[in-house]
Amino acid sequence: MRGSSRAAVAEGRQSFETALMSGDPAVVADELFAVTALLDDNATLRRGVADPSREGKDKADLITRLLHGKVSNETVGIVAVLVAQRWAQERDLTDTLERFAVEACLKGAEDAGAIDQVEDELFRFERVVAGNPELRDAIGNRSGDAAGKADLVGGLLQGKARPETVRLARQAVLAPRGRRFDRTLEEYLDIAAERRQQLTAVVTTAVDLTQEQHARLAGALQQIYSKPVQLQIVHDEDVIGGIRVQIGDEVVDGTVLRRLDEAKRHLAG
Repeated sequence: MRGSSRAAVAEGRQSFETALMSGDPAVVADELFAVTALLDDNATLRRGVADPSREGKDKADLITRLLHGKVSNETVGIVAVLVAQRWAQERDLTDTLERFAVEACLKGAEDAGAIDQVEDELFRFERVVAGNPELRDAIGNRSGDAAGKADLVGGLLQGKARPETVRLARQAVLAPRGRRFDRTLEEYLDIAAERRQQLTAVVTTAVDLTQEQHARLAGALQQIYSKPVQLQIVHDEDVIGGIRVQIGDEVVDGTVLRRLDEAKRHLAG
């Protein structure tokens, strides 16, 4: 985001965090997702409330009239403050609304002391979908019925995962906003990590890490990156010895297989 949009997010965040203290995070999340969809689907309205040439108060009054009585006062307040700001581009406004919706959902998990569980469940479900071609195709089929795909996801997770996990996984298929399902969940997980001011490391290994190994690796990564690091473990039987660690776009590959591949390339060269 460019300067004006970053300033708009900062201004809106204060209203958002205050609203979460008085409102139900689950309700606020659902309503913010709904407002995001409304603006995504209505180009005229989106241009009207994101137009930097219009007075902020006029835009806030417009969205307040539109939403009053349809969503909670907390959500009206959040959206009114956001549309009153100056945005570098329309997409920045809707991206921020979606981000706040995800954060509101995660706040419910934080309040229940279950944020680690939700992050782990979202990560595990994304891996399950990625490893099942039929399920991946069913969820990723862009011509398929979104509500039907959301019901499929909900049915797979209901009773097996936290309500926040189910809500976010369903949302990822209801409104992917041009992204693949796996990328949408990855963005949600990135938001969770940023909210907690930590990093997420995907650790690929052929065998389970012991508790001591887990703690030592997390500690070593925290020293390197100067932030707490949460480990997401992926088991891959094709990994021969060692581990592969990915944090964002950075990859540290310490597997025997990788070293063998490098040796082969060296000999071939």
